[in-house]
Amino acid sequence: MTLPMGVALEIVVDDAEGLAAAASAGVDRIELCSALALGALTPSAGLMARAARCGVAVIAMIRPRPGDFRYSPGELAVMVDDIAAARAAGLAGVAIGVTGDDGRLDAPAMARLAEAARGMEIVIHRAFDVTPDPAEALELALSIGITRIMTAGHAPDALAGAAGLRALARAARGRCEIMAGGGVTAANAPALIAAGVDALHASCSVMRPAGGPLGALRIAPERMATDPEAIRALQAAMR
Repeated sequence: MTLPMGVALEIVVDDAEGLAAAASAGVDRIELCSALALGALTPSAGLMARAARCGVAVIAMIRPRPGDFRYSPGELAVMVDDIAAARAAGLAGVAIGVTGDDGRLDAPAMARLAEAARGMEIVIHRAFDVTPDPAEALELALSIGITRIMTAGHAPDALAGAAGLRALARAARGRCEIMAGGGVTAANAPALIAAGVDALHASCSVMRPAGGPLGALRIAPERMATDPEAIRALQAAMR
């Protein structure tokens, strides 16, 4: 299979070691978060400051808690402040996503966050896949200045959503970047690229023991960790 040129690779990381591994691998972009095992939450101010010095464009996840994407006024205020922290750190952009009770994008809330991030890259994360109408969500996202959509094509994972990714890429017509995310690996990268996406988003992570005594604490004995070998394998598969 001959792959199209120019497909970018974004790696999501949630700690300093992962940040260093992704930057050293020369990936195109990094998404920075905390608690990747919980679906990715907002990174700390300290991690954002460190990421700004890594030499790679960094997008900060703005998600104050795990669970759904419906947020209270207080949570939205925190998200606005977190966007300000990402800007102050010198990061390239932020990833956002807010829905209403029906799963549709919450236009006023999304517009408020986008305004807070004006001048930065503005990405909508997989909250997009909750929406019942991808075409409607695409046009709303474009109307508030979204520059990239990270999606699995409204499927549990990107490979299962390849047809949806292809349809969305055609509907976008170059007006924003379509980035496949959700279970992206070296094995399925060629098929996803063939669907016409502009970028791939992957964690390239493995589960590793926590490495220290936990005693009676109710803390998971394993954590997700970025795997440099998986990054290299994915890069090779994209060539």
